[in-house]
Amino acid sequence: MGTQEEDRVLLERGLLQQDESSRIFTGDGSVDRKGDPALKTTTGNWRACPFILGTECCERLAYYGIATNLVSYLTKKLHEGNVSAARNVTTWQGTCYLTPLIGAVLADAYWGRYWTIAVFSSIYFIGMCTLTLSASIPALKPVECVGSLCPTATPAQYAIFFIGLYLIALGTGGIKPCVSSFGADQFDDTDSRERVKKGSFFNWFYFSINIGALVSSSLIVWIQDNAGWGLGFGIPALFMGLAIASFFAGTPLYRFQKPGGSPLTRMCQVLVASIHKWNVTAPVDSSLLYETPDNVSAIEGSRKLMHTDELRCLDKAAVISDAELKTGDYSNAWRLCTVTQVEELKILIRMFPIWATGIVFSAVYAQMSTMFVEQGTMMDTSIGSFNIPAASLSSFDVISVIVWVPIYDAILVPIARKLTGKERGFSELQRMGIGLFLSILCMSAAALVEIKRLQIARDLDLVDKAVAVPISIFWQIPQYFLLGAAEIFTFIGQLEFFYDQSPDAMRSLCSALSLLTTALGNYLSSLILTLVTYFTTQGGNPGWIPDNLNCGHLDYFFWLLAFLSFLNMVIYIFCAKIYKSKKAS
Repeated sequence: MGTQEEDRVLLERGLLQQDESSRIFTGDGSVDRKGDPALKTTTGNWRACPFILGTECCERLAYYGIATNLVSYLTKKLHEGNVSAARNVTTWQGTCYLTPLIGAVLADAYWGRYWTIAVFSSIYFIGMCTLTLSASIPALKPVECVGSLCPTATPAQYAIFFIGLYLIALGTGGIKPCVSSFGADQFDDTDSRERVKKGSFFNWFYFSINIGALVSSSLIVWIQDNAGWGLGFGIPALFMGLAIASFFAGTPLYRFQKPGGSPLTRMCQVLVASIHKWNVTAPVDSSLLYETPDNVSAIEGSRKLMHTDELRCLDKAAVISDAELKTGDYSNAWRLCTVTQVEELKILIRMFPIWATGIVFSAVYAQMSTMFVEQGTMMDTSIGSFNIPAASLSSFDVISVIVWVPIYDAILVPIARKLTGKERGFSELQRMGIGLFLSILCMSAAALVEIKRLQIARDLDLVDKAVAVPISIFWQIPQYFLLGAAEIFTFIGQLEFFYDQSPDAMRSLCSALSLLTTALGNYLSSLILTLVTYFTTQGGNPGWIPDNLNCGHLDYFFWLLAFLSFLNMVIYIFCAKIYKSKKAS
């Protein structure tokens, strides 16, 4: 009896110590800057977030300071046509959302999110400075138009400008997939109170993005159009420097997740091992599949994942062969993978249909910096003696986001929580679906405005004149406002979805995949523009989108995107219904 009593006391003490330890340190494996387990009282949580949100706000101000009015710079200063300028903008923006795959792999596999952000921010800053020089030094920019004669830029001038532009695109590759994930890392997944705060973090993260975008779409755009492009690009470069300073200032407070090795390698190992054991029959009892015996996953910085019944062909990678059983050698990951490693690949495959439906939404979003701006330039932009830059109307999209974030967080979530019983109110999938519906309304509103604009052009005999039509640019406000509301639901829903549903050691990669939809959306927009131009200009017709929009049919282009958005939403609803969430042990 004495021995049993001693064992009981020791067990209780051990449990108490373990519970006390879980209250002191985070339970998700995060560490402080010295590599020690992260203390909850001195690291992470909201105390670390102001530095991350400040970084994102300044970086987004820098990015949108270039992106918002880029189509105007290409047409007015580099003397490109409407279609060529729009194509260059969407191609560059697409690249900005493609390069995050590079940063994500480096962050998850080797450097960690902190150092990836630090290195790529420096590249970003160099690109901003190069772009500023290209717009400031007379020898690096084309001469001004003389009447209707507009000399094209020289190859050297184009080269300097686009080198700066694509250095920025490369720099974003290490920031975009890592900053949101790094901010979410400051909240412990194993702590229910911190887990709820993480949902609010994504809302305020997007809020910070749009504060930066608001300054860019109003003040910076006005400076570019009225005070000069050198200053208009130089101020965003300055704010990029402030973003870097803000990020480093918060270093003592951050929580860090250790890189878990190359996720691409692990996925390849599962494929190779499952093909090698193609003739092996996977056991019905999943407990017979290979997994590490202790509670810690074999993947650094990752919790174990529970087995799921889908895609059982991949389970063959975790089947222990007779030879492995006989030798007891389970070390060859190209022949034998853990259940957690197999489930990582399954998660990515299950997420793919949801991911793919974000591409069309991103194509709609791309219109804000291309076709919406070109539509606005052909409208009345004056208020008395003051002219509003067409690109500044995007500030109404930003205002919409800034208005909707507090409303969503403070009003909609509590109401939805009571109705659905979910701690975040709406599920990520419900949230994204609402945004897809709003994108249809956005494109429809843009089409209706264009119908009205073209009608006035016909009534005033302005069809053959490349001049602005006397209809106020403020008629564009509803389409921008609807797009902002759609962003709140779809883009923030994507941030939450791809962070929460991703395996622990692949969060940067999954964030990059969510950003990849934006890249492909921009490329899709470029493709649609190219096809529309090709097919509608046959037989000498001006086409839907000529340089003189008064003799075109931009409304048809908007209706086409509205129809594609509707089809996309129908497919999304089907995919969301059959999606099964991740289960971590």
